[in-house]
Amino acid sequence: FIAAQIEIIPCKVCGDKSSGVHYGVITCEGCKGFFRRSQSSVVNYQCPRNKQCVVDRVNRNRCQYCRLQKCLKLGMSRDAVKFGRMSKKQREKVEDEVRFHRAQMRAQSDAAPDSSVYDTQTPSSSDQLHHNNYNSYSGGYSNNEVGYGSPYGYSASVTPQQTMQYDISADYVDSTTYEPRSTIIDPEFISHADGDINDVLIKTLAEAHANTNTKLEAVHDMFRKQPDVSRILYYKNLGQEELWLDCAEKLTQMIQNIIEFAKLIPGFMRLSQDDQILLLKTGSFELAIVRMSRLLDLSQNAVLYGDVMLPQEAFYTSDSEEMRLVSRIFQTAKSIAELKLTETELALYQSLVLLWPERNGVRGNTEIQRLFNLSMNAIRQELETNHAPLKGDVTVLDTLLNNIPNFRDISILHMESLSKFKLQHPNVVFPALYKELFSIDSQQDLT
Repeated sequence: FIAAQIEIIPCKVCGDKSSGVHYGVITCEGCKGFFRRSQSSVVNYQCPRNKQCVVDRVNRNRCQYCRLQKCLKLGMSRDAVKFGRMSKKQREKVEDEVRFHRAQMRAQSDAAPDSSVYDTQTPSSSDQLHHNNYNSYSGGYSNNEVGYGSPYGYSASVTPQQTMQYDISADYVDSTTYEPRSTIIDPEFISHADGDINDVLIKTLAEAHANTNTKLEAVHDMFRKQPDVSRILYYKNLGQEELWLDCAEKLTQMIQNIIEFAKLIPGFMRLSQDDQILLLKTGSFELAIVRMSRLLDLSQNAVLYGDVMLPQEAFYTSDSEEMRLVSRIFQTAKSIAELKLTETELALYQSLVLLWPERNGVRGNTEIQRLFNLSMNAIRQELETNHAPLKGDVTVLDTLLNNIPNFRDISILHMESLSKFKLQHPNVVFPALYKELFSIDSQQDLT
């Protein structure tokens, strides 16, 4: 059964149509051949960038080094067993994936398209986006000035001269995998889906979370180490400008993983590209706070920052607004950490936060609401299984949902502090992705 249906699962490396299990991983013929050729003793691939290239159907031939690293990370090996000799656990994992993709196909035929959502289909290549002057998150409009509506209640005017040169649409969101909205799973479909789609969704998100985060064991090992006093003093003595840049670099690294996580959320890549980018732009900082919660050592009120444990005060500057921002971030991350969520619950919570359907500016509200409902059903099931009510009838889920407005408030503080910092330090150059997500090179009206 599984051997006959396995090709329904896209290539794990690039997302193209797969042809079976090759070297231990479900891949297409192209990635199968690439991996075979890469095992030659004369191969010595080099990355021309920063060893973080996105490998997808469009970009897979651009960087052989990163493509090979992704193959190896996924478990491809010349010594890998063939499908027929897979362990029971491996077979069950593949069966889950096949069941999930079959459910998506059933949903496509069972759920009637809502033609009122999209009048036209979204362009399916980044070339088309470049042609439309899509260099910022302004929603793809090419008029001289557009208002970007954010979920935080502020509006920023963006002119072509102010847009970023870094195009997230080309490098981080693979628009070629967009499909018409009718392929998005309808929550009503759960009742007659083949297999328990709730359980499959939980497993899928848990795996996406595990593959885009530092392993929890490694985090807890750092908690147990003696504080590195010299490094702590180094960060405490950093100037405001150096600290901002260092934090922006660390946040950018985390957000690159958040983007990869988002692409693995079932249905996310089938949203219009405008909505994918808007959700990432407005939600990535919020998800960073959620992820920070698992890096917090509550006993020390310190966070794993790169490869060093830093106390909250190490991030303070002389600016009172920046101190308030740091305090709010720690306070909110701490409130999540105190709930002692499992890794699976954290994965589901991130999906819930990212797909929050009340973000201004999204076009596919119906699709986003459907995906949100799926995540809500899954996290409710998971939390009810693992957690008793906190007090009276207040549940862990109630507390998590009540935290979402805090995320938005902190995002406003971040943007306000960043705007003020940029005015005081106009020549600072932030990492490209951070700049594209958060920064405008002129003063903004954040009221």
